[in-house]
Amino acid sequence: MARNYNIPELRRLDIEHHLPAQANYAEIVSLGGSRIITRAEGSTIYDGDGNALLDGMAGLWCVNVGYGREELVETATQQMRELPFYNTFFKTATPPTVLLAAKLAEKLGGDLKHVFFNSSGSEANDTVFRMVRHYWKSLGQPKRNVFISRWNAYHGSTVAGVSLGGMKLMHAIGDLPIPGVEHVMQPYKFGEGFGEDEEVFAARAAQEIEDRILKVGPENVAAFIGEPVQGAGGVIIPAKSYWKRVDAICKKYGILLVVDEVICGFGRLGEWFGFQHFGVTPDLVPMAKGLSSGYLPISAVGVSHKIVEVLREKGGDFIHGYTYSGHPVAAAVALKNIEIIEREGLVGRVKNDIGPYFAEALKRIADDPIVGEVRSLGLIGAVEIVSKKGTNERFTGEEGKAGPIVRDHCIKNGLMVRGIRDSIVMCPPLIITKAEIDRMIDIIGRSLREAEPELRAL
Repeated sequence: MARNYNIPELRRLDIEHHLPAQANYAEIVSLGGSRIITRAEGSTIYDGDGNALLDGMAGLWCVNVGYGREELVETATQQMRELPFYNTFFKTATPPTVLLAAKLAEKLGGDLKHVFFNSSGSEANDTVFRMVRHYWKSLGQPKRNVFISRWNAYHGSTVAGVSLGGMKLMHAIGDLPIPGVEHVMQPYKFGEGFGEDEEVFAARAAQEIEDRILKVGPENVAAFIGEPVQGAGGVIIPAKSYWKRVDAICKKYGILLVVDEVICGFGRLGEWFGFQHFGVTPDLVPMAKGLSSGYLPISAVGVSHKIVEVLREKGGDFIHGYTYSGHPVAAAVALKNIEIIEREGLVGRVKNDIGPYFAEALKRIADDPIVGEVRSLGLIGAVEIVSKKGTNERFTGEEGKAGPIVRDHCIKNGLMVRGIRDSIVMCPPLIITKAEIDRMIDIIGRSLREAEPELRAL
């Protein structure tokens, strides 16, 4: 049973004391405080005002097994009673941590046999940043310290994460990126290759990576980093050949390939990891979110044996890590979460059943007069909003206005989605039902119709 909270008082305290993540604080004040989410079950969240919202974002791209999983609560409770915490600094480890590392190595496959734990996706990418540079320095190639990433990529909110990412609005806060990060075009065909042949565009986007490597000098490039599907960038789904081309380029120049699975991992694309869908072989794999379905903070980096061999033979002390690296309670919950995904066949369900159903359902709103494109892969999707059907022209001619407006209508109508520039994006729990997907699409269609007059008046 949900507790009886004093919601007006919580909103007052929210304004007086709480600074929410990634927020406009003046806007929070003007709204009278944040929406207070009090409970959740399955694919539905409930706020303190009694509203039920279908959670089209799985929390924040993470609640893969849905809300209300008593098994995860029981696992956390048992582990807290047995060993609530111990670190991995003092040549020590705990059983859940070691067992989780072994399970992740099994799911990653191939040469990805080792795992370093952190608490967030941002921290995982900080680990990648330092480990990659330490690897090349240990090999006697310290000049290989440049990372190549993509504009509009998202790799976290730490200094290294924001720098690796390609979001200029984030770069502006903190005078970033730090030196040693180069950005190239993203494989965003609707925005940057509209009307172009898909394979021609994929080749052009990949070629820009090779061109930048040659410009910087292959002897100076440490790694390329990218998300299989750019999530926070607007669900940018590349042609399947794009990643094959990127993989080949990295191998051609001996550059490490980092595939950021923070959003795409643990079944989101219909495989355990997105790189498996695209058929590439990364050297490092940061992951988080679906690792515990968001029930506890935990992240990891899968690391290839070839890297670890160098670190063991030549690296000395890798002086990096966090108090909560390999936290035993978080690791135990992550292990149980993976067990649930396995037992219920959720990865196969996304690939063969609910993912295809989601793709077909999205087509029902593709003909809306302000929809430029619908796209999805597995259980992640986007709706592009345009002012003129058959084009990629934006309302007011300026990108970024439409998504938040349509998003707000969706939320008012009972669906939590995210507005990113001129699109709304969805990433529901992997346990979402077909009836709930139908309801999601109906709400989006209704919200588009309600928003159109407002958008045309901009």
